[in-house]
Amino acid sequence: MRLTASDLYTYFRPSKCDLRVYLRHAGEPETPPGPYQQVLFRLAERHEKAHLATFPEVRDLSSVPLIERLGQTAEALKQRAPVIYQGALSSVVELNGVRCELLGEPDFLIRGDEGYVIRDSKISKRIDEQNHPEIIYQLRLYGWLYEQTFGARPERLEVHSGPGDIVPIEYDGGNAALDALRWILNLKRAASEFYSPVGWTKCGDCGFHDRCWQRAARDRDVALVSDIDQNLARVLHQQNIVSLNDLVGLPESQLAAIERPWGKGTRRVGAQAKRILQCARALASGKELILSSPDVPKSANYAIFDLEGLPPHLDELEKVYLWGIQVFGEQSGPYRCATAGFGPDGDRQAWEEFIQIADEIFAQYGDLPIVHWSHYERTKLDLYMSRFGDRDGIAARVRQNLVDLLPITQKALVLPLPSYSLKVIEKYIGFQRKIPEANGEWAMAKYIEAVETEDAHSRDAVMEQIREYNREDLEASWAVLKWLMSKRS
Repeated sequence: MRLTASDLYTYFRPSKCDLRVYLRHAGEPETPPGPYQQVLFRLAERHEKAHLATFPEVRDLSSVPLIERLGQTAEALKQRAPVIYQGALSSVVELNGVRCELLGEPDFLIRGDEGYVIRDSKISKRIDEQNHPEIIYQLRLYGWLYEQTFGARPERLEVHSGPGDIVPIEYDGGNAALDALRWILNLKRAASEFYSPVGWTKCGDCGFHDRCWQRAARDRDVALVSDIDQNLARVLHQQNIVSLNDLVGLPESQLAAIERPWGKGTRRVGAQAKRILQCARALASGKELILSSPDVPKSANYAIFDLEGLPPHLDELEKVYLWGIQVFGEQSGPYRCATAGFGPDGDRQAWEEFIQIADEIFAQYGDLPIVHWSHYERTKLDLYMSRFGDRDGIAARVRQNLVDLLPITQKALVLPLPSYSLKVIEKYIGFQRKIPEANGEWAMAKYIEAVETEDAHSRDAVMEQIREYNREDLEASWAVLKWLMSKRS
């Protein structure tokens, strides 16, 4: 059995999943990477090649077939080559009673004072076990393979991170990586497919998403209930509470007494049982449950607010590249947005333009509710107020008038849906988009496309597509807001 550093990536990314390891090993078909994943691959390759260019003398083995690369890497190390790019290391070991070849392909082997430094280049900004355990485990596996091959520990383990920092990784003798590979070996050797609960966040970017969700829907799996976490879904299955039908027939007191893993210990379901059963009954019946009148503030007009931004691993600043806002109601206004320019001051310019837009809206409408979905907009307002200041307190006024529809919806309604994301709810109420394939990741991929092109006409066309997507986000939020207001008693 061959086990590789890539198996560690499969296990942990895009989120930790046992079943993905089994399915990929079994050769099950996957959905090809989408535009966003393709952008990440391209950025990662460019980041790595830029780091490669900083070394004056390199033994480049990237185009050498693997079987030959193993030998050439060993020879280059014996010759004390200054830098070896895309080398390969392997060792045969017995894991769980099975003879295994472990294989690793570190990006860089860099000659140090006595031995070699092992370094990988990653676009990620946060290099730690909480955010990217696969990176840590891969480096430690490389260190173990180096030690097995040459009888000495690597001089250091390092990551060249997205911002360009060199981040040290503690070498533990390979213990954690070997333990993970033992588990991965068990998964690959499973006699048949085993249960792994679906999860809205967990499964989002996985190539097996459609396969697993279709099966969960067919089986009416308890994991479809939005308030049931992964650990609870497993415990319920172990107790033969497998389907929605099994769950809805459960007494609330019985569900409340169930304990599931929580941190290093366990925790009873407790008071959460009532909400779980409400969600399960709504999902099983296909009918929503109104708990209370939605607490939407009454107003003649509402400003709908939505941002498009880049996460930390794509942009060191965690940049918001589009600030979109539009007033709907008795005196609806035009769609307005501020977009970040492509020069060094583009981020500040977009913020100041948004402040100006907000100031003009307040001047025309007064302190109207500024409606958004979930916490992203509030968080980014705080970030930009800290980053660039708040001229005349306008951003603070925006913040004071924010109305988050997500907790309002969750408090008032139990919906027959597996998620309370805006995209799911807008479909539920019948909102139809003109760009159905578009989502936040699509917009990020498009924005990066705009950043990278030197053709001004093409850039403008791409940015117009992003603005149209954001405009539809605002229209969808307005449709959901009107739907919520129709539920008021």
